[in-house]
Amino acid sequence: MSASITTLIIDDHAVVRDGIRRALEMRGGFSIYAAASKSEAIAQAAALDPQLIFVDINLPDGNGLEFVTWVRTISKSAAIIVLSMHEEDEYVLAAMRAGASSYLHKSEPIPVLLTFVDHALTSPNSFSAKSMAQILERDQDAFHLSQRELQILSQLDEGDSLKALSARLFIAESTLKKHLSSIYSKLDVENRVQAIAKARRAGLLK
Repeated sequence: MSASITTLIIDDHAVVRDGIRRALEMRGGFSIYAAASKSEAIAQAAALDPQLIFVDINLPDGNGLEFVTWVRTISKSAAIIVLSMHEEDEYVLAAMRAGASSYLHKSEPIPVLLTFVDHALTSPNSFSAKSMAQILERDQDAFHLSQRELQILSQLDEGDSLKALSARLFIAESTLKKHLSSIYSKLDVENRVQAIAKARRAGLLK
């Protein structure tokens, strides 16, 4: 990597921060900063405008996903990797809905972590998790929604116009319309309001 990537590691455990730091330093090309709490992370993120963020889902002064949601209000292009010891589907889907790029279990080996870093930096708005395929198969099989369609569906209840939604997802408005047409067809609904209502009843949305 020729350019240094500004990176913020947010975790209240020094061993986790140090482990990620060492992995990135071995790869090279990263300017690394750290925070141990949500409040410290917000201050650091505001000052640094990091390109890559690792954030623990559980922080001493708040939920890491709240931080992810906040970051997405100021940066659509930051690569955000949520770290967690939880493997349950609800946590993975919550991370995706918050706007994370990836969800990574803390027990994963360094090569997997670096693979997720590459994905997040390349496609910060395309969610990735090792369990995502199984989650989709388990929880969305009745509708056969793709990962991208599920991501779009999770954004529909924000109330944005199609133009604003396509900008947030970094896709053309015509492409978004094609995805929405497919989503409505799979859910057997006619519009956004019906899609949101049905998705909530099915547990796909909060």
